[in-house]
Amino acid sequence: MASTSPGYGITIRVEGTPSSQPVALATTIITTAGATITALDVVESLIEKVVIDITCDTVNSGHADEITLALSKNPDLKVRKVSDRTFLLHLGGKIEIQSKVPLKTRDDLSRAYTPGVARICQAIVDDPADARRLTIKRNTVAVVTDGSAVLGLGNIGPAAALPVMEGKAALFKRFADVDAWPVCLDTQDVDEIVRTVQLIAPVYGGINLEDISAPRCFEVERRLRDLLDIPVFHDDQHGTAIVVLAALRNSLKLVNKNLSDVKIVLSGVGAAGNAIARLLTLNGARNIIGFNHSGVVSKAMKSDDAMQQWFIDNSNPENFTGTMSGAMAGADVFIGVSAPNVITESDAASMAPKSIIFALANPDPEIDPVIARKYAAVVATGRSDQPNQINNVLAFPGIFRGLLDANASKITDELLVAAAEAIADCVSPEQLNASFIVPSVFDPNVTKAVAAAVKKSV
Repeated sequence: MASTSPGYGITIRVEGTPSSQPVALATTIITTAGATITALDVVESLIEKVVIDITCDTVNSGHADEITLALSKNPDLKVRKVSDRTFLLHLGGKIEIQSKVPLKTRDDLSRAYTPGVARICQAIVDDPADARRLTIKRNTVAVVTDGSAVLGLGNIGPAAALPVMEGKAALFKRFADVDAWPVCLDTQDVDEIVRTVQLIAPVYGGINLEDISAPRCFEVERRLRDLLDIPVFHDDQHGTAIVVLAALRNSLKLVNKNLSDVKIVLSGVGAAGNAIARLLTLNGARNIIGFNHSGVVSKAMKSDDAMQQWFIDNSNPENFTGTMSGAMAGADVFIGVSAPNVITESDAASMAPKSIIFALANPDPEIDPVIARKYAAVVATGRSDQPNQINNVLAFPGIFRGLLDANASKITDELLVAAAEAIADCVSPEQLNASFIVPSVFDPNVTKAVAAAVKKSV
């Protein structure tokens, strides 16, 4: 059975008579069904009944239903209620706005609002740069999406994308004390997206583009960078590429190989794959063979999109035209940002000695990491329940913290590289091993190191 996850955690309230020993009975049923019990509380203990709350992590929604059904079928137990812990966490949303100043007296109102606030407005009229100093623009980022490429769910639209954008805003605050706000747009027209973001930009010190499908995301980012005087960062592209570069940099140290010498197979040449290839190439990679849903990307192809044409021109130097299995033979590195189970055990076995596998598709990777570890020296995924999680939260909070602190207006390739190096360097030589190639997302030094590197690069 696949691993259980807190993302599918449930709390089940169960009742039974004391003579039936409901605690032992219920826990046996739950563990036998493959769930992981994380908490158990006796809610009531009376002569005629015992009521218990059992919290457990399950594999998926179907698994949670199976456990509930197994408990319900036992004649000595009564299931009174089942709560989905993830849905409970999201009730009413995950973020809120709070005032930073007291508003208790007339004097407070006079300064925070009328008449005193008019003086602040006039100061900004006299010097527009004061908007960064005297308003939330100084520390606020818009998390912008059109809902067209959300996680592994695809084109689900702006309303369904909102929980993800709320989560992103919560991460900004938790890890970098950046105030971020979801901006979910009810359009997937490039012109409308660009114009809308341009219109709301005066409020924000930076724009984080999120979950916009390729190739439109490339044009949206390019046009906004040309139009705005604040940094525009597409996290699905650059955040992923930064953390992959950091992880690969440390992995190659472990296997004693050079980026310029290794053969890299890349599955998925969309937003993330393109950005990964560009950043790796910038750092010396010379042999990247990319695959999309149609097969290998070869020199015979042409694209109207400049980013995709760049990949065609700068990848696959020997113009390999075979299958992914063929490309995997003798490869040093596999990087997957695509779909579940696209490579097989025999593919992993055919790779070069001391190979590296980054299977980053979520929630199900390109290959089971347990199988991958049988053959590869280093394995990473995008999952939090596996070692070596390649997680964008290592990058974007520190990047925007540094950009906002530096009053930056643009993002450069050199800045992205500096951020990757800062993340990699947060793992000391003494810490570096096959199960620890990137720091923990909860390491407080990561955001500080990335922010400092970004400020220095601006």
